[in-house]
Amino acid sequence: MTPIFERRLREQRARVLMRSQDYRQRHHARGVWFRLRRVLAGADAAYVIAEDDARTLAAEGCRIEPVGDALEPRKLIVIASRERIAMIASAQQVPVRLSGELLAAKCLALAPFETGS
Repeated sequence: MTPIFERRLREQRARVLMRSQDYRQRHHARGVWFRLRRVLAGADAAYVIAEDDARTLAAEGCRIEPVGDALEPRKLIVIASRERIAMIASAQQVPVRLSGELLAAKCLALAPFETGS
């Protein structure tokens, strides 16, 4: 085996090892940002809401995203319709991106994109 081929083989093995490590971490701490970005990618709008309002939405049957529990400090992220969120007095719209406003919020309500039929 030539030295160039051996070097390329070592580099390829290192890339495969790193990729497999990243894949294993997707459900652990390293994967939390990927999961949060996926949740945000499905949201048309994001709102900071009070904790009582978030608990009310959850009690009404709105879906709670488990990625909020993986963040520190924990966040309550609720998926609800835009119409339902509009009824909440404490709702303040924030940009749908990983920003300081969004990350500082304790409770978030996300409105998914509307699917037209």
